[in-house]
Amino acid sequence: MIEDTLLNYIILFIVLELYEVQWQKSNTMIGMLARMHQQYSKSIFVFLLMHPTFYFAIMFMILSDYNTYAIAIFLIKGIDIAIKILLLKKVFIEKELSQELSLALLSPLHKLVPYVGLLVYPPLIYMVFRAGV
Repeated sequence: MIEDTLLNYIILFIVLELYEVQWQKSNTMIGMLARMHQQYSKSIFVFLLMHPTFYFAIMFMILSDYNTYAIAIFLIKGIDIAIKILLLKKVFIEKELSQELSLALLSPLHKLVPYVGLLVYPPLIYMVFRAGV
């Protein structure tokens, strides 16, 4: 049986991840970027605060004494945010897009793509706890 603490962390992470998915969700990548740009244009700090699972990942790293799985969660979330910021700058600030990038951003996304994190992160959280938190 999964311990109560572990179950609570997994449920909290899922709720926070669903929050992130809901404010970013769109039919295309450019639509997702446009929604993100609304927050980013207010302030980069607002944009960063809209990613609570990133801070949750930092907490996991500290609690687990820098467990490999906790670091993996942190790196995945950090790289995700960095790529989003780079794309926001490229698309909305510099306005320099190659034809290939334009086609990729305009192509439709499957409706389940935004929920991939819900499949990736809970097993990693479980492994953090099993490795000795």
